[in-house]
Amino acid sequence: MCAVQGLFFVPMFSQFRSTSIRWALAIGCAFFLCIAVLFGFVYWQATVYLTQHFDRLIEKQASTVAALPPGDWNGAVRERADSDRVASAGIFDAAGRRISGNIAGFPSNLVPDGVAAGVTITRVDPDGPHTQLIRAVAVKLGNGERLVVGRSIQEDDAFAKIIERALALSLLPALALAMLAGALLSRGARQRIEDWTALVGQIYAGNLQQRLPVIAHDEPFDKLSAIINGMLDHIEQLVGQLANVGNDIAHDLRTPLTRVRATLERARENAQTVEELRGATDRAINGLDQSLNVITALLRIAAIEHGRRTTGFADIDLAEIAGTAVELYDPFADNRHVQLDTDFRSALPIVGDRDLLFEAAANLIDNAIKFTPEGGKVSVAVFRNSNDVVLQVSDTGPGIGEAEREAVTRRFYRADKSRRAPGAGLGLSLVAAIVKLHGFRLDIRGGPGCIIEIACPLPVAGGADGKRNQSVAE
Repeated sequence: MCAVQGLFFVPMFSQFRSTSIRWALAIGCAFFLCIAVLFGFVYWQATVYLTQHFDRLIEKQASTVAALPPGDWNGAVRERADSDRVASAGIFDAAGRRISGNIAGFPSNLVPDGVAAGVTITRVDPDGPHTQLIRAVAVKLGNGERLVVGRSIQEDDAFAKIIERALALSLLPALALAMLAGALLSRGARQRIEDWTALVGQIYAGNLQQRLPVIAHDEPFDKLSAIINGMLDHIEQLVGQLANVGNDIAHDLRTPLTRVRATLERARENAQTVEELRGATDRAINGLDQSLNVITALLRIAAIEHGRRTTGFADIDLAEIAGTAVELYDPFADNRHVQLDTDFRSALPIVGDRDLLFEAAANLIDNAIKFTPEGGKVSVAVFRNSNDVVLQVSDTGPGIGEAEREAVTRRFYRADKSRRAPGAGLGLSLVAAIVKLHGFRLDIRGGPGCIIEIACPLPVAGGADGKRNQSVAE
């Protein structure tokens, strides 16, 4: 029997260790306390009202009797001194001796000032004297006598007992109802948490396609579910990109490394002179440099995306940076017979890292020249647009299709039109990482050709001291 009872009570007591059950108990107790306070307030207000009502009544009766002629006082007092032990009245001489009425003596603690007060009297009834607590008022009569008019407070006591019984009969059901409501609410919350736990367990096990249910968008649980689902979408996307990046790295490094290996093997087997061996070695070194450039670019993108270059932010001139990049690539444009035009109309300073923004501008100009056919034109402009300073690089090349404009910023992505061009597909990825670090906007659109813009918000007024834009901190 004891073992059975133990098996029954252990789960029951284990439930009380649950936070939801404790919250249900707390809600029930709080509800119980609120009802008790409410009934107490009702009782207090009711007794105050009755007391004030009876005080006004006996004060009016006393003033009415006192206003009568002296010969009518005793008769008026006898009319008010009933036999049901509710009303009391009496007339007393200056020494406090009873002249008429059903009160044995003038109450010693009652002041004849016409204001009601609680006193204890001895009633003179046909069956003998009785001690009684009443509300009474005393006034002075014209010949030195004193009049006392009172009323028993037993009606107050009866009303108090009614309130007490109502409180006792209603508090227990109210407590049970509060406990039931708290239990139902906590059960619903607990069920949702258990559902979440099961789904999170599946996600933890690797099923990144699972999502938390969203029932009503205005509920706190559902708002949290929506936020977590958005986070899971982003994580799934990043995991997918990471897997793709791994494949792309293997693919892009395998080709130059295979070429290096083949070059060295042929040199070992076929080289007849030192010059031939040296030429093969140079070609192998170029292939290794190409692989190292890919790795270096990936490490640089990772460093920028993790915000490791935020200490170099200062007020800079975007037009001056773009002009330096144009000077660097002007010979390259001449060799490819591409016209390189500039239009710098803004000298407003922005907040950013000069070296990183120079690298972004150089990558855009390099891509534009690389993919523009001979006789084409590349234009580099810096201008003010609303609250932004914009760096715009446009060309007359094949352009980027609308379906590919978001994909080209991913690592190793190569558009169909640029498959034969040299490079690893990391230039625009690096530009996108730099733009994101600064909180700027990157816009890619068609021309003819391709137009790429970096919109740099101007610093907020009063936010000097080299502060970054508000969007950078987000």
